[in-house]
Amino acid sequence: MFWIIIILMILFFILFLIFITKITIILDLQHIGNDDHLKIKLRAWRYIRYTINIPLVKVDDEANLIIKKEQKAGTEESNRKVKETENKITPEEEVRALHDVKEILQHIIGLHKIVRRFLKKIKVKEFEWHSQIGIGDAAHTGMITGVAWSIKGGVVGLISSYMKLQTVPVMTISPAFNVFCSRTKLKCMIQFRIGQAIFAGIQFIKYWRGGRPHLKSKPFSFFAN
Repeated sequence: MFWIIIILMILFFILFLIFITKITIILDLQHIGNDDHLKIKLRAWRYIRYTINIPLVKVDDEANLIIKKEQKAGTEESNRKVKETENKITPEEEVRALHDVKEILQHIIGLHKIVRRFLKKIKVKEFEWHSQIGIGDAAHTGMITGVAWSIKGGVVGLISSYMKLQTVPVMTISPAFNVFCSRTKLKCMIQFRIGQAIFAGIQFIKYWRGGRPHLKSKPFSFFAN
């Protein structure tokens, strides 16, 4: 009986530790012309780190979207590669994914409330967005720069409305009046507790209606199974 109580206490402590653990996610997106690079870093406590690199996203001659992805575990200094993959997303797969999103939305009651409640728990610790725009004409470049500032302001407004923005956003737009130029660097750090994500998942299941959805695309069908 004594050992059972000890084991239960240890299990309770581990579960409590998991629930209060903070997850930090850093999104680092760079776009230079036709070159795109996305890096996603996940951190928990001090030593648990996981990095996903998506260094190349392109469209081939058959309109297929080619995505190369590299996954690493540990710190950047250790540089231990876990997995490297190359995925091809066909136009048919994209259509199936849109169908699956619609199917999932039809099975959820009050999805907007669940998502909004969870987003309110997310803290935005860092937000930087730098861009350089140019289309070779000074007047048109000035107009596009104004539109870009409006878009950035709208994005920050949405973030501050749905999440806890705990930093002053750093944003710049540099117009290139005489050359064609398209560059963007976006870095965002968000943080939330695992327990908050688990609670959102429980609510997601609670308000699910109907049976198993008929999902067609690979990522969604995996979760359905």
